[in-house]
Amino acid sequence: MSFKSILTVATDHDLLPSTLAHAASVAEAYDAHLGALCFGVDRTQTGYYYAGANAMVLQETLQRATAEAEALAEAARAALDKTNAVWSVDHGVAQLADIGRHVASRARFTDLVVLPQPYGDGKGVELEPVLEGALFEGQVPVMVVPDTVEPATSPKRIVVGWNESNEALRALRSAMPLLVEADTVHVVVIDPPKHGPNRSDPGGMVSEFLARHGVKTEIDVLAKTLPRVSDVMLRHVSDINADMVVMGAYGHSRFREAILGGATRNMLEQAGVTVFMAH
Repeated sequence: MSFKSILTVATDHDLLPSTLAHAASVAEAYDAHLGALCFGVDRTQTGYYYAGANAMVLQETLQRATAEAEALAEAARAALDKTNAVWSVDHGVAQLADIGRHVASRARFTDLVVLPQPYGDGKGVELEPVLEGALFEGQVPVMVVPDTVEPATSPKRIVVGWNESNEALRALRSAMPLLVEADTVHVVVIDPPKHGPNRSDPGGMVSEFLARHGVKTEIDVLAKTLPRVSDVMLRHVSDINADMVVMGAYGHSRFREAILGGATRNMLEQAGVTVFMAH
C-alpha cells in the first residue's frame, strides 16, 4: 500500500501555510494527489435567536463565512502553486455542527488526511470535529502536524505506541509506507500485563510482523513511572529524539476523553512531533 490520495482541510488562515506544506511534502514524496478543502465556518446557532430576529443577521454570517472560504481557497492555490505536488482546491461553507460530516464524505475516498493540531491557544473549536469526522466517519488515518515542526517527507525515527488494541494495529498497518522508510521504528510497550498471552515477549509478534516488511524494529518496554501513559510516551519520544508517533486513536469513547482525559487527547495537546493515528 502507498498514499495516492491525500486530503487536507483548512479553516484557519494562520494554520494554512504549515499544514499545506506538510501535506504537499507527503504528496510529493509518494507521487500522490493532494486535495485541499477550504471551509468558511458558519457558527450561527439559530435556536438561540429570539423569535422574529432579523434574518439579516443570519445572512451576514453566511456572507462572512463565504468570503472566508474564498480567501482560504485563494491562499491555498497560491501556496500550492509553489510546490511540485499535483493538487486541487475546493471551498465551501459548513455549519459548525455539521462540518465533520462534510469532511467525512471527502475523507472516505482518500488514503490519508493531514490536519493541524486541534488543541492549543488560539485554535478554533471546529478543528476537533474536523479531526473526528475524518477518523470516525471517514475511517481514514490522520497525520496531525504541529505548526512549529518542519515538514518531513520521510521520518527517520518513529515511535509506535503498542497496546495490542485494534486501534493500534490499524494505525500500524496504515503507517506502513512510512515505517518501511524509517531508519528505526521503536515499538513502545508500557506496563505490559503480567499475565497476558505475550507476557514473556511483549511486542514480539508485532516486531516479527514488521520485520517481514523490512522494517528495522526495536522493542522498548517501559514502566509507567508517570501518572499518564501519554506522559511516559512523550518523555520517550524526547529521549530518543523521535520525529513521529504512530498510535491508535480513541480507545475510550470521545466523551470520556473530553471529560476525563485520555492518551489520544493528551498526545494531541502536548506532542511536539507529528502524530499519525487511526481508529
